[in-house]
Amino acid sequence: MSYVFSKTLALPFDEAVARTREALAAEGFGVITEIDVQQTLKNKLGVDFRPYLILGACNPALAHEALKLEANVGAMLPCNVVVQASDDSRTDVSAIDPVASMQAIDNPALKAKASAVAEKLQAAIGRL
Repeated sequence: MSYVFSKTLALPFDEAVARTREALAAEGFGVITEIDVQQTLKNKLGVDFRPYLILGACNPALAHEALKLEANVGAMLPCNVVVQASDDSRTDVSAIDPVASMQAIDNPALKAKASAVAEKLQAAIGRL
């Protein structure tokens, strides 16, 4: 089982980021966190790294349902979506598969919610 849904886009990084945000929004996700890995590595380690952004995507209704089912599931939220440059004209986008990430939690109802989130994330990646 893969732990991500992925797609390579024939787009430069900034365009791919914008398209990814739009695709997530179309599936009911908002971006509530953003980590610029390239900038962080430059600031903290003084190293150069390719453009690499981690978007923390959240579907509020589904997150609320999951939190009602499992109090500590917040440790696994939000759903991370990675946008990374593979070269000047291509960008890879990967979203976590929540079904894979929730395997450690023995809660059948939560697994059903994870499947619903997975469908929406997979649809968002499919829109790209």
